[in-house]
Amino acid sequence: MSTSAAEPEVLPEVRGHSAVATLNRPRALNALNTGMVESLFELYSKWEADTNIACILLKGAGGKAFCAGGDVKTVVQQGLAGRFDEALRFFHSEYRLNYLISRLRTPHVALIDGITMGGGVGVSVHGTFRVATERTVFSMPECAIGLYPDVGGSYFLPRLHGGLGMYLALTGARLTGVDVRHAGIATHYIPSKHLPEVQQSIEDMGLAASDAGRLGELLTSFERREALPEGQLAAKRADIDFCFGGKGSVEEIYAECERSGGQWGIDAIAQMSKGSPTSQKLSFEQLRRGASMDLGACLQMENRMVHRCVMNVASDFYEGVQAALIHRSGAPQWEPASLKDVQPEHIEAFFRPLPPERELQLPLLPPPAWQSRL
Repeated sequence: MSTSAAEPEVLPEVRGHSAVATLNRPRALNALNTGMVESLFELYSKWEADTNIACILLKGAGGKAFCAGGDVKTVVQQGLAGRFDEALRFFHSEYRLNYLISRLRTPHVALIDGITMGGGVGVSVHGTFRVATERTVFSMPECAIGLYPDVGGSYFLPRLHGGLGMYLALTGARLTGVDVRHAGIATHYIPSKHLPEVQQSIEDMGLAASDAGRLGELLTSFERREALPEGQLAAKRADIDFCFGGKGSVEEIYAECERSGGQWGIDAIAQMSKGSPTSQKLSFEQLRRGASMDLGACLQMENRMVHRCVMNVASDFYEGVQAALIHRSGAPQWEPASLKDVQPEHIEAFFRPLPPERELQLPLLPPPAWQSRL
């Protein structure tokens, strides 16, 4: 499926009592830009207020990706041109959308079929249900571009079992297929061939789809049609928990991986070493703080962090995105280049309050009833 110049990048459709939003940038793997997140915020706000809308579905066009992340290439180009307000508007709008999804009374079903990374995680993981398939590829690869796991990563990652959240944050490791379900990131695993029937069945529920419990039962009935595959994550969990769980520093994690003495530890160190040392320290501290904060506070914290990344064109964020997506050298020059040279006061500065007009303002919305029932 290809988009024409006139075709919207978010396709809304109301089918009976179900509202469907399709991310429609397949050539860009449905990466989110400012227009898309603001369109989704407007659509969701309208659908939430409509008593005839029982359920919201979010999916991606093209068959390859649900959403591969945020359009950070454009953000960096805006920053390099001195258009900082435009660059920051993307993150501000994105974080507000993430929060809105977490507060929807209308059940939200994200069909995370295909690549689901970064910003794609943010528009799915905070909602009611996430349906993974055999084609799902999950990752939070932000350390590799000099950023940190945002879109509420400081909230949901430390709440994964054991050391898994810290492992995913620092390594950018990919989880595929059913392992996304086993990790607790997806709520259901349903083979992609069944998704059209899933959507039709939700539509056939009519207004009853507004009951998150009954909607969950429907999704579970599809999941139980076939036995869940075993996946590959289970074999790694003991190592992940031992090396990444409950450690006091990034350096301690590296040391545990080295002491593990196996190929897994060598691979984990290699994955972490590709990332910005500043980003690794920043991500560690972010998850440490986020473990005891609610989602709104986490997103406000992440807004402070991203403000410091965007406003400094010499930051690792600019270096990482240019190396990966603009110059495509694949060899970013991190500054500082080693963990030992990252000063604690430099990390602390990312978390300091911003001027009031720069802080993230979130709507005062109560948590939906389904959060206490599921």
